[in-house]
Amino acid sequence: MNSRRECEFFLLRYVPDPVRNEFVHVGVILREVSGPVAAVRFTSDWRRVRCLDPEADTGMLEGLESELRRRFQQEPKGNLMHVLEDSFSNSVQMTRAKAYLAESVETGVEELMRMYVEPLKRERVSRVSGRAAIQAQMRTEFERAGVWDLLRKRIAASQYTRPGDPLRIDLGYRPNGLIRMFQAVSLEAASGTGLSSGLETAKALAFSAPGLIAGVERVEKAALELTAVIEPLRQGIGNREQGTGKRQRPVGEEEFELDSERLAAYRFAVETMEERRIRVLTTADLGRVAETARRELRV
Repeated sequence: MNSRRECEFFLLRYVPDPVRNEFVHVGVILREVSGPVAAVRFTSDWRRVRCLDPEADTGMLEGLESELRRRFQQEPKGNLMHVLEDSFSNSVQMTRAKAYLAESVETGVEELMRMYVEPLKRERVSRVSGRAAIQAQMRTEFERAGVWDLLRKRIAASQYTRPGDPLRIDLGYRPNGLIRMFQAVSLEAASGTGLSSGLETAKALAFSAPGLIAGVERVEKAALELTAVIEPLRQGIGNREQGTGKRQRPVGEEEFELDSERLAAYRFAVETMEERRIRVLTTADLGRVAETARRELRV
């Protein structure tokens, strides 16, 4: 039996209103009591945060995760409260240290995330879908490539277009003289029951793209490659009734049965974005995209 390491852990709470003192656990910090090894992990599912505070800036919370990791690399035993106070005042609070025995810091932080932070199993019955699902896949692939903390998050378009522009781009980074930005655009609604919302999202990004591209070239003196990440198109499989001899859909397999109208809507969304110099990729391409980022960022 492997001996466990003596560690201590802290829970990070998002507290939008300190007076009411309502909170949601958003992350875990775990470190060895005697040793430099430490780990920081935040949730990638912000639904409970948004239920508590619909105006929550999750991009800033993700930025805090990256900042804490950077501080740990510099000062494994540093004062973490200074980071929280400087970044978020009282909106993110850290609990007092609690003792914990872990096989390793990495496995320990996973256990603590399941115990305190991640939604309960019954809350996961409804599958994460739409933009949230694409964003989760983006984070997974960029984390796997080891570049997540090096990416800019929630990039305000207003710094490149004009004040008041509400658009925020999910992710971006700058390799050499090129800036790459990635935006999750869900066409699930365009290929499902809600035909219009997926198209509206694609058209809104297409409308914004020329101004954003020109603004980046003006401000950053660099070309912008703007990429929309969408769901793959899964053709329908026709009549699935028993006894027809047709292929049955396996349990858990996600497929959109697209009639001609929905298929046309999906293609219209893709073509509309491409016409405005937006590169369109699917979630199936994210592994390759993340590997390119790893090479370009020299990780």
